Amino acid sequence: MKLSFSTNGFVEYSVFEAIERIADIGYEGVELLADAPHLYADSLSTRDLEKLKGAIDRTGLKVANINANTAMGWYGRDFWEPLFEPSLANPDRELRHWRVEYSKKCVDLANFIGAPCISVTSGRCVPNFDPETSMGFLRESLTELVAYAEERSIRIAIEYEPGLLVERYEELAIVLEQVPCRWLGANLDLGHSHVLGEDPQTVIKGLGQKIFHVHLEDIRGRKHYHLVPGTGDMDFPKLLKILGDSGYNGFATVELYTYLRRPEDAARQALEFLKNIRIHSQSER
Repeated sequence: MKLSFSTNGFVEYSVFEAIERIADIGYEGVELLADAPHLYADSLSTRDLEKLKGAIDRTGLKVANINANTAMGWYGRDFWEPLFEPSLANPDRELRHWRVEYSKKCVDLANFIGAPCISVTSGRCVPNFDPETSMGFLRESLTELVAYAEERSIRIAIEYEPGLLVERYEELAIVLEQVPCRWLGANLDLGHSHVLGEDPQTVIKGLGQKIFHVHLEDIRGRKHYHLVPGTGDMDFPKLLKILGDSGYNGFATVELYTYLRRPEDAARQALEFLKNIRIHSQSER
């Protein structure tokens, strides 16, 4: 398993400077935030893309994932949920269409920069639309998006999260069954799973080869607040062993958007902690 860090922890810097700093700390990969203030796909120019590719090539980092979960770049318009909306399950057909098209642009970004996948979420449950109806909207959006991504050999990884329409492992498993495609899978955030009290063995074994990308952070007291690994309640040696035993050999991205005033300290502390676990686990084999 390889370690990467998300640029959503460095939003007080440009994406180019974030990439440089993440590389200097010693990570093997980087997850790129496909949203303001970094790579909002609706406003990216050819010059931006070439500069981005140059930064990636210069540092030698691998792009682990394009994080297309949020759309804060859309903020300021008249809508009711700024973080995830307009989502792939938005009840307004035009807004749902916008999010599908935006996600396709993120697929194109992944294809251009050499990322294997993009991550998306379902958005939240909304008033006047029951979860079953919203799930139908989500399936419709995913079917169109996955067809586009498959033509470009880019994976779509759904991230479940407490409070969202798709908020737990069992719900994600149903979605993956209802939209059967080898290009659709999971962006497994182990912190979210811990908040929900899920059994990691059950989740990781159940998703199996459908785990396309992993997010790591620590959690204390089941509160959904991202902490530096090693400072909360999660058993990382156990988690990483289960992941390794499952055959997962992709990137695990540390996601610490909660440390914006000292992102380098948090990133460095997380890397040291996780590398020590990896070294100890290898020596025990």
